[in-house]
Amino acid sequence: MKYSISTFLLVLFLSCGQKKEEVKATADIAPDKVSLMTLDPGHFHAALVQKTMYNAVDSTIYVFAPEGAEVSDFLSKIEAYNSRSENPTHWKVNSYFGDDYLEKMIANKPGNVMVVAGKNSKKIDYILAAVKAGLNVYADKPLVINPEGFQKLEEAFKIAEDNGVMIYDIMTERFEVTTGMQRQFSMLPDIFGQVLEGNPEEPAIIKESVHHFFKYVSGQPLVRPAWFFDVNEEGEGIVDVTTHLVDLVQWELFPDQIIDRTDIEMVQAKRWPTVLTLDEFTRVTGLDSFPDYLKKDIDGDKLKVYCNGEMLYKIKGKYAKVSVIWNYEAPEGTGDTHYSIMRGTKSDLIIKQGKEENYKPTLYIRSKGGENFDNLISQALEQTINSKFPGTNAEKVSENMWKINIPDEFKIGHEAHFAQVTQNYLQYLEDGKLPNWEIPNMITKYYTTIEGYKMAKK
Repeated sequence: MKYSISTFLLVLFLSCGQKKEEVKATADIAPDKVSLMTLDPGHFHAALVQKTMYNAVDSTIYVFAPEGAEVSDFLSKIEAYNSRSENPTHWKVNSYFGDDYLEKMIANKPGNVMVVAGKNSKKIDYILAAVKAGLNVYADKPLVINPEGFQKLEEAFKIAEDNGVMIYDIMTERFEVTTGMQRQFSMLPDIFGQVLEGNPEEPAIIKESVHHFFKYVSGQPLVRPAWFFDVNEEGEGIVDVTTHLVDLVQWELFPDQIIDRTDIEMVQAKRWPTVLTLDEFTRVTGLDSFPDYLKKDIDGDKLKVYCNGEMLYKIKGKYAKVSVIWNYEAPEGTGDTHYSIMRGTKSDLIIKQGKEENYKPTLYIRSKGGENFDNLISQALEQTINSKFPGTNAEKVSENMWKINIPDEFKIGHEAHFAQVTQNYLQYLEDGKLPNWEIPNMITKYYTTIEGYKMAKK
């Protein structure tokens, strides 16, 4: 696969309007290598997949996209990873630009895995086309943002099974160490007991996240495309970021268990907007006016973005609550935050990320009065936790509360989690299968978000 051109020439090509180049694979894909094709990279998560090199992945990546700023931004990030002084990557980029980018990818198929992170409105159609063509899919969340998309997703999973290919969404939050530690302790009966059923006022599990439109990625201010603020393209918050939270609810409450849609009962759901001024919109997008397609969301001279949502539902009889909030910009020294609680018969497992925690996610264990809890926590750390996270210790902060101190080496950050998820996916490709619970639970996850969306829209 020698047919490649540098990112510099690609960006120059885009700016000069030269004739688009057609990608063709000049040799069969090596049987021991995965070859990645990035389709229409409209979200920075597409580039984060390539922030790391992988032994199992061919160093040539194929890009199929319409011309424009979004693919240029993707290419510039790849070039930045290639040219950084510390641990540079060495990706070679082979690209095709044109309105028929999807058709060209399907026709040429120079790779065997499609990577997609961009407009959520188009994602499920990309996925369907890929699996019909016998391609594996590695996709940023969410895979679907409306009921029509969910029907297509069910079809896509059936076709993928028939064609022997995989669909997998990038669930980075499973690799956040504090969340993983919460899950570990919940699986220790001596510490946690059994998860409570909960009730609407005190659910068995709560997952809340706060995000920000203006942020820094790989050290640079993030420029978001204007369509990111169009809920018809990006999806409402209740079907977007809540995908991670619903996934964590399933993953933590019922580890490695199959969850069916019949296990889900939506209790209540709501949505509300974040309001942006034109100045705020300009700072994030670089545009000096609201595009026509956002006029439907303009109230006076401000933009209303329905990016906030909350769901209360029952899963296998346990009450769960997830909520997502988007603010414009985090106060200095802070960032996106996460709060969670799992309620058990012997203790509650609480993740906080406020001022007291220096805005870093921190796990606390709150005992419900059991004897010798100090000894129980020490035993759990010695026998279970430290085998996976050496150096972790517990600090007693009150009569019934312990703070779990995790060494900084395990707190690698959101961007680095993409490499961890990718390594998992590569292993699944090598094995030729996903864990038996992953596909049914993916379907149930999106069933849950879509049911919440439907209820909130009533």
